[in-house]
Amino acid sequence: MNRTLEHILPRVQKPARYTGGEYNAVVKDRRSVDVRYALCFPDTYEIGMSNLGMRILYGVMNQMDGVWCERVFAPWGDMEEEMRREGILLYGLESGDSIADFDLIGFSLGYEMAYTNVLNMLDLAGLPLRSEERYGLAPIVVAGGTCAYNPEPLAPFVDLFVLGEGEDVSVELIHLYRKAREECWSKEEFLASAAQVPGIYVPSLYQVTYKPDGTLDRVVPQEGAPAVVTKRIVQDFDKSYFPVKTIVPSTEIVHDRVMLELFRGCIRGCRFCQAGYAYRPVRSRDPELLLQQGIEACKDSGYQEMTLSSLSTSDYRPLEQLCDGLLEWCEPNKVSLSLPSLRADNFSLGLMERVQHVRKSGLTFAPEAGTQRLRDAINKNVTEEDLLRSCRTAFSGGWSSVKLYFMLGLPTETDEDVLGIADLAEKVYKAWKETTPNPKRGVSITVSTAWFVPKPHTAFQWEPQISMEEYQRRVKLLREHMRGRSIRYNWHDSQTSFLEAVFARGDRKVAQVIETAWRNGAKFDAWSEYFDFDRWQAAFAACGVDPAFYANRAREKDEVLPWDVTSVGVTKDFLWRERERAYEAVITPDCRVQCTGCGANKLYPGGKCDA
Repeated sequence: MNRTLEHILPRVQKPARYTGGEYNAVVKDRRSVDVRYALCFPDTYEIGMSNLGMRILYGVMNQMDGVWCERVFAPWGDMEEEMRREGILLYGLESGDSIADFDLIGFSLGYEMAYTNVLNMLDLAGLPLRSEERYGLAPIVVAGGTCAYNPEPLAPFVDLFVLGEGEDVSVELIHLYRKAREECWSKEEFLASAAQVPGIYVPSLYQVTYKPDGTLDRVVPQEGAPAVVTKRIVQDFDKSYFPVKTIVPSTEIVHDRVMLELFRGCIRGCRFCQAGYAYRPVRSRDPELLLQQGIEACKDSGYQEMTLSSLSTSDYRPLEQLCDGLLEWCEPNKVSLSLPSLRADNFSLGLMERVQHVRKSGLTFAPEAGTQRLRDAINKNVTEEDLLRSCRTAFSGGWSSVKLYFMLGLPTETDEDVLGIADLAEKVYKAWKETTPNPKRGVSITVSTAWFVPKPHTAFQWEPQISMEEYQRRVKLLREHMRGRSIRYNWHDSQTSFLEAVFARGDRKVAQVIETAWRNGAKFDAWSEYFDFDRWQAAFAACGVDPAFYANRAREKDEVLPWDVTSVGVTKDFLWRERERAYEAVITPDCRVQCTGCGANKLYPGGKCDA
């Protein structure tokens, strides 16, 4: 650690965020390294170190001979102020070296409200923001993650986007970079060659034109770039890398535990859910392999908690077998086991009793909508009786706390659907009264609502977001009908959800708004301490961009969408059919009941999903 850094760290909150040196952090001899990769997470250390994808890519790249991957997180405001005052450039935690001197700088884009942090981190590294102003072969700025499925709002700032799962394509990209450097390619030659790697989108190789009404006219690939870039997936999940020897943070993080990834993908097909479509097809890990990985990871790290991770944990077929095997080791070693992402239609009291026999933590279910008609419209495939039966089962078993998650503003939603949320919460309370063995203990029922954000590559990608005023009206309506001292109601902030919709469905014109807002001080927009909606409104006005054009406008079936240049493997025709079924309130069976023909099976050799 340099002396300047030693001097400023006592003046900032949580200095352990910025020191590195954690157990299992990878430090290599610079003389043995020929490619350096800065793996950047555009949020705080606590958030980034809780991201399993970051840990996987860190391990994959550091396994490569001659490659050193280092972690970089967004410094909080107090640290940024000190760094700018002292002239310290953004650095890798492992070496302390400025990332401006690295070969590749990769950003993980998990949520749209982190976009200004990407620009801020580039600036803190002393680098020009825009790709066209960074001339040499180093550094190449890369971005991936769920938000990369609509890369356009960040297209001017990023050299190339990696679509899908990065384990294999990151290795291929590094090999190509080595070749480019050895053969003295220009940056333009490297990017043209990178565009030929499946799963890589190079925005500078696509010419975008607009119609007079502001909608897209054409997106034309140049220099042999593909018309559509399809995501990459790990073909054999049992052989994919898992970070058994993972970094143990030296300060508290959000998810400070071993995370076992049971499977990728989801069988359900909820029509609003981007992750459910983007991570198809389903690929599972063998339970015996998971058992081994979980135990080894706990032994190596010393963690006393393990969580089973997936989009829908209770859909993992051998879940009880896996839990029994893990508990056989966890119980005598005093390691707790948690099961998030449970569904109300396959909740197992026996399983939960075994996992939580020491302490019954709260249960969480996500009905998403208050009436059966709307749940069918969004293809939730959960009934009111499913939820109430699971709650009765839990309450009779001694549970006294439940959280229920819903969305407001879903397509076809009416006031009756909104009031159905309050009605459902009351029915859950009555279920507790009828079944609890200990009524004196009381019950806590927390109802939370988020504002629906239409996302790319979903059945609702064409839908408008309701106006902010209408959202606030529906919140008020629900709040006025939410009765009972045991029922608490929380709702999501409307301003950040509105911006999320703008960025999620934005095109390249939104990039200038993001840069303008950043130059006026925007950063950490997901944090209330920094978020300023007036600043964003001023940026839209300065750039002559109407945010409602992106957030609140319905798209036509044949409209060219900014993200049409990318593919998650699910066809646009399938998504449109699902949209039509939503308006008919007709459900589509899950993948295990019947193949829905979404197209994701074609990502597999042989064309068969592991549903």
